[in-house]
Amino acid sequence: MNNFTGGLGQDKFAASEWGEDDMSQDEAIYNIGVVARMTDIPAATLRVWERRYGFPDTARTEGGHRLYSDSDVQRLRWVKERIDAGMQTRQAVKALKTLEGQEAGPDFLRASSDSPQLSTWRPEIEVGGGDSYIELLENRLVSALLNRDLPYADDVLRESLGLYAPEDVMLHLIRPALERIGEGWVRGNISIGVEHYATSYLRQRLVHWLRSGPPLFQVPPVVLACAPGEYHEGGLMIFGALLRRRRWPLAYLGQSIPLPELAKFVDEVDPLAIVVVAMTDEPAAALADWPEHLPDVAQNEKPVFAYAGRVFNEEPEWRAKVRGLFLGTDLSEGVDTLERILRKFSAQRG
Repeated sequence: MNNFTGGLGQDKFAASEWGEDDMSQDEAIYNIGVVARMTDIPAATLRVWERRYGFPDTARTEGGHRLYSDSDVQRLRWVKERIDAGMQTRQAVKALKTLEGQEAGPDFLRASSDSPQLSTWRPEIEVGGGDSYIELLENRLVSALLNRDLPYADDVLRESLGLYAPEDVMLHLIRPALERIGEGWVRGNISIGVEHYATSYLRQRLVHWLRSGPPLFQVPPVVLACAPGEYHEGGLMIFGALLRRRRWPLAYLGQSIPLPELAKFVDEVDPLAIVVVAMTDEPAAALADWPEHLPDVAQNEKPVFAYAGRVFNEEPEWRAKVRGLFLGTDLSEGVDTLERILRKFSAQRG
């Protein structure tokens, strides 16, 4: 497809009329035959895209023939890459227009084309089947982070947010990326330094969602904390960010909060609810003592004390050892469950 035997003089309209310094990305100089060869998109397909989707909106010669600029070619190549990866044409065109409308403007095309082509995964870690586009984005995000290429990771997140709601990005991109990076470290395939580097990047994105979003309800906050000895906070951060997206105010305490300190904080802020997570046996055992430190909460069942975490999913017997509301095995289910209670309690207070 790279054979240009027709010659530039036949395919590039009036190229001799411009000096090299006068040409820009926005000047329409290529006819449809040249663009078909440059992008590997058949001319008939280019005509269909313009007719169906208004993409790209090309210039015309006096005789009515289409003319394309360099920026048109870049945009076509971007859309074709997404289609080749499994996206529907209409979705790819919509994604492009969405991204162009964001603060990055058209520069993301140049940034994407300048980024090195990364392998989808390290050899030691098996890639999933990836039959949806967000799974492909997950592979790209993890690859970028393991290769310490933050500009490319930024491109992937920007693209994902142009296609999906933040809730979907949290649940189906960031969460599995955190899990795969963590599993790689456990298996010894990822160094602790790279693991911290990658998770710190994802954590910053979640912190942003914890602190920003739609206007908040004027009610007391939900306290979010990790059980004593628990340092894995990714799931708690996503849970909190999902609640924040639903307009519930938060008081995020983070990793390994001693129960006496949690009790002191609860007494100071009088929250609507307390949510604590534990992932393994030791933090769960420490969490089981919470009624000793929060006797009024235990007696009155207000505010609601809720808990969740991997250990309660994998070892259900722990649910009988910890008082309070088990939020379930699924993040979305847990948010729905807690929100129903929050609405009930906020109505009682108001």
